[in-house]
Amino acid sequence: MILVTGGLGFIGSHTVRALLDQGEDCVVVRRGARPLPPVLDAAQVTVEQADVTDLDALLALGRRHHITGIVHLAGSYPWPPVPGAPVAAARSALGGLLNVFHAAHEWEVRRLGIASTIGVYSGLDTDGPLHEDAPLPMSAGAVPIPAFKKIGELLDGHFAETTGLDVVDYRISGTWGPLGHADPFFAAPALVHAAARGTAPDLSHQLGPAFAEHGLDLTYVKDTGRAIALLQTAERLDHRTYNVGSGRATTNAQVAEALRKAVPDARLDLPTGGDPRHMVLDIGRLRADTGYTPEYDTERAAADYLAWLRAGNPR
Repeated sequence: MILVTGGLGFIGSHTVRALLDQGEDCVVVRRGARPLPPVLDAAQVTVEQADVTDLDALLALGRRHHITGIVHLAGSYPWPPVPGAPVAAARSALGGLLNVFHAAHEWEVRRLGIASTIGVYSGLDTDGPLHEDAPLPMSAGAVPIPAFKKIGELLDGHFAETTGLDVVDYRISGTWGPLGHADPFFAAPALVHAAARGTAPDLSHQLGPAFAEHGLDLTYVKDTGRAIALLQTAERLDHRTYNVGSGRATTNAQVAEALRKAVPDARLDLPTGGDPRHMVLDIGRLRADTGYTPEYDTERAAADYLAWLRAGNPR
């Protein structure tokens, strides 16, 4: 049985769905009374109440279930930031990660997968796809997520060497699709919601202006979940770190164009401009070791997400 932390969240629920589709049994943990998302079936997945920051509660799961693998997708970073208690927030975030390592070691799991982010590459001066072997800058930046993911990757390597665990890092690209939230880093979710509602997009949550030519390696969440599931279940992996993405850049203009094929009068005009350099992940390692190929191009992803929202799903 595979334990998925954050398994009822955005990427987590689609990862659990992909694992179930591969014939795996899954147990997911939730801190509160979050309902089972509609992509999952209560008859197929076991849900436990626990917080990864509570070591005793986490270890108790291993006494109730035979856990053979862990996919750790719960946030191991203080986000949103906690200005009044930054040290306590950091201690809690890293403590949860350490507890997951503790449990994985005690249970002798076959593989422990841990979510990282495309953001660890921020600051690299490169015009080509980003490869896992690229030397990462030590700078932290204003957003804490990449900094804590870099810390996490260093800890991952340390515990892999000292415990013998098979630890795998997933450097996940920008991900959009059903169950997602408005994202401060890219506009695609806001554009889809606007097309579904027949309104102009609400971009007030963006960290900066959203231009038509802004782009990023965007991956539809069903592909992200399937890639993570393949990394968890692969019989053999030759590396510790894998980029999880589409391997191509998607601009806001391309998302708007795809949406207008389904909603011709969608009000999705954005100002022209934006950095022509786009962060794109090299996914050759992922393809070679798991056979993964993205199934959703921009047009198919936009149509699927739009249909999901039009069916009455709020996000």
